[in-house]
Amino acid sequence: MLMQLFRLVIASGMFLALLSTVLTTKLHAYNFKPLEAVVEQAINDTVFPGASLAVLYKGSVIFHKAFGRMTYNHKSSPVDTTTIYDLASLTKAVVTTSLVMQLVERDSLSLQAPVSTYLPDFAKNGKEKVTIEHLLRHTSGLRAHTLFSKSCTTPQQLFNAIDADTLLSAPGTTTLYSDLGFMLLGKIVETITGKSLASNFQERFAKPLGMTSTMFNPPPSLTWRIAPVEKDTFWPFSTQRPLVHDQNAALLGGVAGHAGLFATTGDLLRMTAMLMNDGTMEGHLYFRTATLKKFFARSKYPRALGWDLRSPEGHSSAGDSFSSSSYGHLGFTGTSIWIDPVKKLAVILLSNRVYPTSGNIKIRTFRPLLHNTVVQCIGQQVRQTNLP
Repeated sequence: MLMQLFRLVIASGMFLALLSTVLTTKLHAYNFKPLEAVVEQAINDTVFPGASLAVLYKGSVIFHKAFGRMTYNHKSSPVDTTTIYDLASLTKAVVTTSLVMQLVERDSLSLQAPVSTYLPDFAKNGKEKVTIEHLLRHTSGLRAHTLFSKSCTTPQQLFNAIDADTLLSAPGTTTLYSDLGFMLLGKIVETITGKSLASNFQERFAKPLGMTSTMFNPPPSLTWRIAPVEKDTFWPFSTQRPLVHDQNAALLGGVAGHAGLFATTGDLLRMTAMLMNDGTMEGHLYFRTATLKKFFARSKYPRALGWDLRSPEGHSSAGDSFSSSSYGHLGFTGTSIWIDPVKKLAVILLSNRVYPTSGNIKIRTFRPLLHNTVVQCIGQQVRQTNLP
């Protein structure tokens, strides 16, 4: 029986993820009972049916645990730390921004270049001054979201529609979080490299980091490991719909700059540890320190390049105790990563709060509570570290 279980673990691709967690986890005398109680109460309050939570502190995984089930049905399978979640907009930070960082660092892409340098048709209707930096900071003037399936049937038609659109505001004047901007960034990466976004990420990050359960368009053989999301009742096409929750990402074939990535907390721990270790992991250099400083620095804009920043005025999903140097990102499906380089602390939350419906927005109240509780559990020392 044990041998059969061992073979199942290896065959499902879980072995390396489990081994990675074991090797990097250290035992500490932290009391995480309040944290566990907060997450369990969230499940009781139907914030989400289940979640996987990881805490990285001073280079060690000090907490990594899953809670709840795949759905609210008491007969549903329990989730564990190898459950795969739809990351939604975490794709923007984890995939697209990471690839852009490398291309900028290697002089293949300029932040100040107009988008039309790489996508000439974009320069229509007053968009010729929109730059790569505008897209990354969400200051392009592009609209936030459009349900493209109402008027488009192919990826090319989707991008044609963006090209034909007009701006809501002049570039650089207003911050408006935009999926459209990151769809364009994904296409720009593919144009420059001549490779798909998925293959770029696998070759440059997922494979060397050992992120064995991170991918776009997971195969049917992994369905049993993937937390379900709400059913799309508006898919207008006869073709099979890609699994990703975001409909525009599905229209783009499941691989897009703004959404589409699936992953586990174990895999994201490796990516996060690399970012917190000055862009290196196990002797492999992914980013130079200067690149990290450039992309995560504060400016006159509220957002960093590709990532969000903790609001200095408070009211952040990172809670009240993360330092003002913290950066992070949220995903619509109920996912988030917040990294505090001053406290050397990171919290990764993966959930499927959109099951059975995305109308459930209770996670907005839960996220600050979660991060405050993590800091509370680690102790007084980290609470007092709040340098700019």
